[in-house]
Amino acid sequence: MPIPSESNELCYLSASAALQLFRQRELSPVELLNAQLAQAEKLEPQLNAFSAQRLELAMQAAREAEQRYARGGAPLRALEGIPVALKNEHTLCGWVTTKGSWLQGNQPDTVNAPITQRLLDAGAVIHAQTNVPEFYMAGFTRSVRHGVTRNPWNLAMTPGGSSGGSGAALAAGMTTLASGSDIGGSIRIPASYCGVVGLKPSYGRVPVTPIGYALHTMNHIGPMARTVADCALMFNVVNGPHLADPATVSPKLEVPLAFAPVKGLRIALSYDLNFYRVHEDVRRALEQVAQALREQGAIVEPVALDWDERAADAVLQRLGYETGREFASRILLQDAPTSDYIRQFAADGLKVSGEQYLATNEVIGRMYDSMARLMACHDALICPTMASIGSSAEGESDSSAILRSDAMTYPFNLLSRHPVLSVPAGVASNGVPIGVQVVGRTLDEGSVFRIGAAIEAACWAGRRPAL
Repeated sequence: MPIPSESNELCYLSASAALQLFRQRELSPVELLNAQLAQAEKLEPQLNAFSAQRLELAMQAAREAEQRYARGGAPLRALEGIPVALKNEHTLCGWVTTKGSWLQGNQPDTVNAPITQRLLDAGAVIHAQTNVPEFYMAGFTRSVRHGVTRNPWNLAMTPGGSSGGSGAALAAGMTTLASGSDIGGSIRIPASYCGVVGLKPSYGRVPVTPIGYALHTMNHIGPMARTVADCALMFNVVNGPHLADPATVSPKLEVPLAFAPVKGLRIALSYDLNFYRVHEDVRRALEQVAQALREQGAIVEPVALDWDERAADAVLQRLGYETGREFASRILLQDAPTSDYIRQFAADGLKVSGEQYLATNEVIGRMYDSMARLMACHDALICPTMASIGSSAEGESDSSAILRSDAMTYPFNLLSRHPVLSVPAGVASNGVPIGVQVVGRTLDEGSVFRIGAAIEAACWAGRRPAL
């Protein structure tokens, strides 16, 4: 494998390619990290993707990885020497996980989140913390604590949220892998707008802490990367049962990193999930994906779902009742500046009654029934990730409006057992990438990676922003 000749090319090297070069002693983890740190130094003033960096400790870890490769016979771990950025949610001892809010203060973390520990145990070099909207409650990335994060493809536009810093850092070549979390689309929204790959795993695949979040069935932690293969590689590291999360599924899943062809698969196609208004650029991109899959031998057929806007009501009522009320009490008890959208979200949460909250179960039940009938005769569903082609970097004062109208992600947080992969599939007229969701049968991550790889090969093939 040839070594990239320029540092910018190094920044965009896939994890699997980097690992091969490390093993061949043709590239050092220190060289790769230095290239990405230089990229961040150059681009961070424009993008604001990071809320913190840990340069000395990361360099120390990269040197230790370099020595492991130099020793030859030493056992090598799955991500030995690969740079990873952590979402400002996944705690790391000694770091300050602010959740994008001044309400969190400045107390250093005293425990590693399960995903953090698994990444460290796999040899990852954790070098940065990525920006988030306050308490993750927006499809854009802005907070009073850390400012506005911008999209590398179009600086006027949002990278999405809440894992917006992770998406922007990957698209800009400032990290090789990144962590994310997804309670209404927070991995898939930035994956779509930033032209990267993001997986919302099946509920229970990847451990979540603390216990209140673990038992929140809409909440998922997952990997983000620039390629489907890298996303699968990271998924294999971070998934599996954990004592701290009683909802985690056993046994650990190992998805194959060499993907079988899609020939013969039956794939359902929906342009609008029956109730979204979808931009014409997005429709065209999805039709190109469908045609590419057909040319590879898959059977792709349009389907009808009986879903409607009650799905949006259900997701906002569940989020409002379960988390909006918590934010309301914290805002009232503490004297600290808070973002406008989190205050609005908290106020809306206080209006949700117990009866409304319980009624969401009926909506979810009907949606699951419809999905079960669909999946009985299909291997997967493809649909847009976002109905729109983006919004301004600054976002809105009411984050629920963007979620309701643009994000075609949240139905699959209500249907949390279905894994969903967002794969880039084109670029809109404003320069912002367009993502397509691959929705699998419950607990079937292998199929979504398989189909995602076929889409990637035909419709994306390593495009990057002109920075």
